[in-house]
Amino acid sequence: MNSSLHVVLGAGPAGTTLARALVTRGHRVRVVDRSAVEAPAGAELRRADLTDPEQALRATEGASVLYHCVNVSYHLQVEVMPRIARSVVGAASHHGSRLVVLDTLYPYGEADGEAITESTPWAATSRKGRMRADLDRFYLRRHEAGDAWVALGRSADFFGPGVVNSTLGGAFFPGALTDEPVLALGDTSLPHSYSFVPDVAAGLATLGGAREEDGGRVWHLPAVPAVTTDEVHREVGRLVGRPLRVHRLEEARPYGPFDETFMAEYAEMFYQHLLPQNMVSTAFEQRFEAHPTPLLEALESTLDWYSTQLSQAVGERAPS
Repeated sequence: MNSSLHVVLGAGPAGTTLARALVTRGHRVRVVDRSAVEAPAGAELRRADLTDPEQALRATEGASVLYHCVNVSYHLQVEVMPRIARSVVGAASHHGSRLVVLDTLYPYGEADGEAITESTPWAATSRKGRMRADLDRFYLRRHEAGDAWVALGRSADFFGPGVVNSTLGGAFFPGALTDEPVLALGDTSLPHSYSFVPDVAAGLATLGGAREEDGGRVWHLPAVPAVTTDEVHREVGRLVGRPLRVHRLEEARPYGPFDETFMAEYAEMFYQHLLPQNMVSTAFEQRFEAHPTPLLEALESTLDWYSTQLSQAVGERAPS
């Protein structure tokens, strides 16, 4: 096993999948989270509130690489994410650790959705988009100042094993498997990028071991070229053996796992489902010789995971 310590901050779907990938690559791995019950097999767990700089320092002691995969409740992001960013950069600087940040497409706003590359202008006008753009500038300034080596890995909307709170998540795949209505947002005839969470994790792990000159910039993590959400629905329908029954939301309203509080905050981001959104990951794929999982294979894997979860839930409800 590699003696260097890779510390994953956040035990959500991306952080957990990343921790597993790093263990598979032979690294020592620690997961830091405020409330996680356990870490993936082969990794250790430490609990910490990463808004507290002192807790962040203690929890990341000994790290060679930090991976910032922390997220917080949607309505708290604008307030809390900057505090976490300062703590995480402070810890990376103190320990001399590399810092790899999982990022979103929010900084681009409504700019050039037909081909979003790393050169696309940061045109965000939403509160959360401006916040993310400000944080990214903060990370890159810290890299330029020599405080810490930083690389940003941007992802589109997640889907995959373990991903529940997503437009292709708990309001979609269970319904597809049980012939119940599935959620769709906005104009499903438009191209829309989706990122398979194992590809996101593999991309972040790759950045953790990248060359020095690959830092100080944004990378788009591998994702297949955007297809329409209607095409995703057709592919899933073919896999489950019947057309999907689709419930479309034309605006941000509560539905399934997305409650009123979440949807009220998501309203300013709903433009993502009313414009084409094609995240291009050619630069990462060429530089690191990495390629995204084919869409059909990724959808099959996700359906298998949800099928297992549904079977286990039925078993737990069955009388003993």
